[in-house]
Amino acid sequence: MYDSGKIISGLIIFLIIATAPIWYTAASGGTTKGPEPEIITTEKQCVRDTDYMRHDHMELLNEWRDQVVRGDDRVYTTASGRKFEKSLSNTCMSCHPNKSEFCDRCHNYMGVDPYCWSCHIEPKGGSR
Repeated sequence: MYDSGKIISGLIIFLIIATAPIWYTAASGGTTKGPEPEIITTEKQCVRDTDYMRHDHMELLNEWRDQVVRGDDRVYTTASGRKFEKSLSNTCMSCHPNKSEFCDRCHNYMGVDPYCWSCHIEPKGGSR
């Protein structure tokens, strides 16, 4: 192979460019931390644990939607026996009323556009 030096140099340059974000994060001293949503509630505990709600709340909301619309099952019972109405507007937004400070902060950071508000009435002015 007459061009092996060029091929190896090209592969090394490609690997450096492809892994640059990893090296930059390591050199800057850590990982990027996402925004902290502003929690304004008197409740001591959410319907599920904090870790689940941060990462998988959409699965819960999708399950609730299907169960309410298709099965007319409107009560959610937690593992501890607490009961909640399966409602975005009445349950979730009653504890987290400021959509712009709670919902939008993380959704904008993650670049997602949830479709909750295509059916539900969006709180005006950021809070209810």
